[in-house]
Amino acid sequence: MTALSYTFPNDFIWGAATAAHQIEGNNVSSDWWAREHSPNTDLSEASNDACDSYNRFEEDIRLLAASGLRMYRFSIEWARIEPECGCFSKAQLLHYRRMIDTCRQYGVEPMVTLYHMTLPLWFAEQGGWRRADAVERFRRYIEYVLPILHDVTWVCTLNEPNMVALTRGGTEGSDFIAASLPYPDPEISENLVAAHRSAREVLSSVPSIKSGWTIACQAFHAVPGCEAEMEAYQYPREDYFTEAAAGDDFIGVQAYLRTFIGKDGPVPTDPNAERTLTGWEYFPPALGIAVRHTWEVGGHTPIFVTENGIATANDARRIDYTYDALAGLHDAMSDGIDVLGYLHWSLLDNYEWGSFRPTFGLIGWDKDTFERHPRTSLEWLGNVSRSGVLSHPAR
Repeated sequence: MTALSYTFPNDFIWGAATAAHQIEGNNVSSDWWAREHSPNTDLSEASNDACDSYNRFEEDIRLLAASGLRMYRFSIEWARIEPECGCFSKAQLLHYRRMIDTCRQYGVEPMVTLYHMTLPLWFAEQGGWRRADAVERFRRYIEYVLPILHDVTWVCTLNEPNMVALTRGGTEGSDFIAASLPYPDPEISENLVAAHRSAREVLSSVPSIKSGWTIACQAFHAVPGCEAEMEAYQYPREDYFTEAAAGDDFIGVQAYLRTFIGKDGPVPTDPNAERTLTGWEYFPPALGIAVRHTWEVGGHTPIFVTENGIATANDARRIDYTYDALAGLHDAMSDGIDVLGYLHWSLLDNYEWGSFRPTFGLIGWDKDTFERHPRTSLEWLGNVSRSGVLSHPAR
């Protein structure tokens, strides 16, 4: 039996995503670098050089463009721009401007994220997102970065604010599953919403910029009879942040897995279910479920899939997962949901918050030489981008 093919709109945007700390290497002024190198660290390994994309970004963008993908989402590292309070680096600012220019050189549309999980150490040590002046300090950073964004259309203010609140600003946990994390810190949640709105106000001075933030969506499922418990569990961990984004230019949906909720909270998934290298259940329908839920909670704000993918050593399974996730996305779009594009996580194998073992990348790399090794999945997804038609190469 031949798998179905799905045709996407001509203006649908296909691309891939990364984050600075996870690929650049040597982010020495950040809170995560300090956590990684603490004598009492709870992490299995440090990011160190990562995959050296700080020095190899042109090659990475060139490989993305050559595949047929059209957008590259990357983040500006606040800790590089402002390594000490009030001390801004023009050299680092120009580095990120060169990344934007390189995207343009290769015909790639940049999507720029202004905060992706890591903070300057000075900011974190003085209270992080609980600081009384947290919003003011974040706004000051955005104002400094704004001049290099003058011709950028797509900007994400903050990545996964719900995960930031759940991890107490990145100080607790590293698997980024809501079910394994404590109740979100209300003060951090409120400050993140305020920071997002303040950042959007700054960005609005450039009329061409379309801004939003990205939300980690867990595709919550209620055990029969536990619908009220699921809603109560989901609201502070996801829907609070989705409601705050209603009316933005877009909401970024980032979906990988599902979470079951019973009378007493999260319920373990089937122990016999297929698992990815993160230990998460293999569940491609999570994307379509998350998109539908976000569309309703977010007041029909346009959606951009800013992350979706799988940690696996089997690239054929990566194609399986992505095909099935995109089929569910296409079904949601056929029902009238406005989805602007799809960005695969990740362009490169990267540092997954404590370990390099979970390999999400469309591109692998040699740990000794950093030589890039594009995978078949990159070619496949690039062909989907070129043709606008989703089909499976083996089914």
